[in-house]
Amino acid sequence: MYDFLLIGAGLFNAVIANEAYKLGKTCLVVEKRPHIGGNCYTEVINDIVVHKYGAHIFRTSNKKIWEYVTDFAEFNHFVNSPMGNFHGEMFNLPFNMNTFSKMWGVITPSEARKIIEEQASEIVGTPQNLEQHAISLVGKDIYEKLIKGYTEKQWGRPCSELPISIMRRIPVRFRYDNNYYDDEYQGIPLGGYTPIIEQMFAHCDIEKNTDFMMHKNQYLSKAKKIICTAPVDEFYDFIFGPLQYRSLRFETEEINMDNYQGVAVVNYTDRETPYTRVIEHKHFEYGKQNHTIISREYPVEWKIGMEAFYPVNDKKNQSRYRKYQKLSQKEKQVIFGGRLGTYSYTDMQDTICNALRLWEMVKGD
Repeated sequence: MYDFLLIGAGLFNAVIANEAYKLGKTCLVVEKRPHIGGNCYTEVINDIVVHKYGAHIFRTSNKKIWEYVTDFAEFNHFVNSPMGNFHGEMFNLPFNMNTFSKMWGVITPSEARKIIEEQASEIVGTPQNLEQHAISLVGKDIYEKLIKGYTEKQWGRPCSELPISIMRRIPVRFRYDNNYYDDEYQGIPLGGYTPIIEQMFAHCDIEKNTDFMMHKNQYLSKAKKIICTAPVDEFYDFIFGPLQYRSLRFETEEINMDNYQGVAVVNYTDRETPYTRVIEHKHFEYGKQNHTIISREYPVEWKIGMEAFYPVNDKKNQSRYRKYQKLSQKEKQVIFGGRLGTYSYTDMQDTICNALRLWEMVKGD
């Protein structure tokens, strides 16, 4: 009998496993994929660290979280400064004075504010959808060129039908600053995230390529307490219907040149290009190799059995999730956490915070 059964070997349960080891607790980890690390998983391919499930830049303003993660690896000083490609026109992201200067030829913040205010004035009253919300914040030009096409590809729906919550906080800066994040601590672990996750799970028994849902009753008897980061709706056999997600498909290619696009991430913001972004992995660690590896990221309509990446947090799905949440709160042995267990989209620093918070609740069990 183990102290803890951890369903899913992503970052959330890696933190739980690490904390459990400190107190001498035993853990069995069950992972559906053939590897640990969840969506943070990285793999070294021909001397380049590849982020297999999209770009993961660690950032936080919480010193304790930064110290927690940097105990496991040395981090570089990588700053996320993506570019937006609209039919060959290149714009700095997030929206800042470099973006506004390229878009309108303005020089000062007051000039940029004036244009945005004029264009945003077409939205009267409280915005009712993502399209109206975006225009009210950044104006029509930026919405049309840098938000509309990208967002509609990502979500498979018109912006006029998408909830504001998907893009409530659009980063807008009236200074010449291409740093996507304002967080005090930012960087990428040298060698990737997988070595960090391996250290966290080092003292656990791990069963990979194992679908917990196929053997649920068998595994429920193996531990006193279960932390489930698998989909909460699947755990309950979709009795209220499936929660909806968007999925992704990655097309990775090695290219015989030293520099493909000059930056780690380029967003393709037009509607016609089928992929949303291209990641050039070597730039995360300032690589000097004579070759490069890129990944094109294609949005996919999610179906049961596919990898779930982004929850569709509209009213219908939130209502459905609350039913599962109410059911889960009656559990005495099982606690749900992580993105899929709580039907939420969280960044890595939030994942660590949430896992540590949960650990404080369960460590005495």
